[in-house]
Amino acid sequence: MQLRLLGGLTPREFLRRHWQKRPLFVRGALPQLRNLLEVAELAALASREDVESRIVARRGRRRETSHGPFARMRARPRDWTLLVSGVNLHHAGADALLRRFSFVPQARLDDVMVSYATPGGGVGPHIDSYDVFLVQGSGRRRWRIGSRMSVIANAGDLLYLPPGVRHDGVALEPCFTYSIGFRAPSGAELGAAFLDWLHERGLPDARYRDAGLRPAPHNASIPPEMVAFAARVLRRIRWTRADVVSFLGEYLSMPKPHVVFEPARRPRRGTIVRLDPKSQLLYRGARFFINGDALSVPARAAAALRAFADERSAATAALARAGLGRLISEWQRRGYVRVEAS
Repeated sequence: MQLRLLGGLTPREFLRRHWQKRPLFVRGALPQLRNLLEVAELAALASREDVESRIVARRGRRRETSHGPFARMRARPRDWTLLVSGVNLHHAGADALLRRFSFVPQARLDDVMVSYATPGGGVGPHIDSYDVFLVQGSGRRRWRIGSRMSVIANAGDLLYLPPGVRHDGVALEPCFTYSIGFRAPSGAELGAAFLDWLHERGLPDARYRDAGLRPAPHNASIPPEMVAFAARVLRRIRWTRADVVSFLGEYLSMPKPHVVFEPARRPRRGTIVRLDPKSQLLYRGARFFINGDALSVPARAAAALRAFADERSAATAALARAGLGRLISEWQRRGYVRVEAS
């Protein structure tokens, strides 16, 4: 099935030939795919406070964007698109679609955005700073990629676009498109978040004092004492590779601000434990990170927990044998995992 998804390429071949290099269009990549959800279901998600959504309507040469939640939407016969982000967090079919691309590390997977467009609908020509797979649901959409490539996507077709490639998709008839996006934090974003992380763990917080201040001969000149103070404080900032791993694990597993977990009202018994679609469980060695929290487990439990993180599900008995029963119960109480019958 993976070969068909990538047009006959293995994941290794795809990553070597196309990933962040050049586009790939695959006819019939997911031949059984039609609609993961109906328009009314998508509209219901767009009405929720904990879901990001927007409507893009074309008026002549201009496009107007409105942001949700939308208590009521006025349907337009043409030139209208509803886009809902993070549908995989609320819909099992969308989550299953996202996991089809698990040959890319989970730390890079972001979400499934679902768009529904009437004829002429689209967000306009644009360039993304991240990789994206665009899977066509029902209906047809014309994609123009760069200045040379143009394709018409039918249900089940797939288009991969690396970062920086200009593209424009226009609905030829009412259609759904599923966008599998990837996280690509910028250096500035990581740097700011890392400094915040260090500050919470004791980043120097000394305050400048100048009790011996004298009249300034040139009052716009930065005092050398202030430069020396800043140099002394900044030299005290230290971190290790272990700090970087801890920060990155917590940062990449942190849920988005609007994500809300529903704690279990009472523990359930079952034979299978599954991560909630909203949960992100990552690891590095025996260090684990779930939804922004870090933890370590004994060596005998680490292998079982790593397998659980990779597969996002495991047999309850296997986790219990590894000594993880109490941890799973706590995660179930918080709503991080679900326990089900097989």
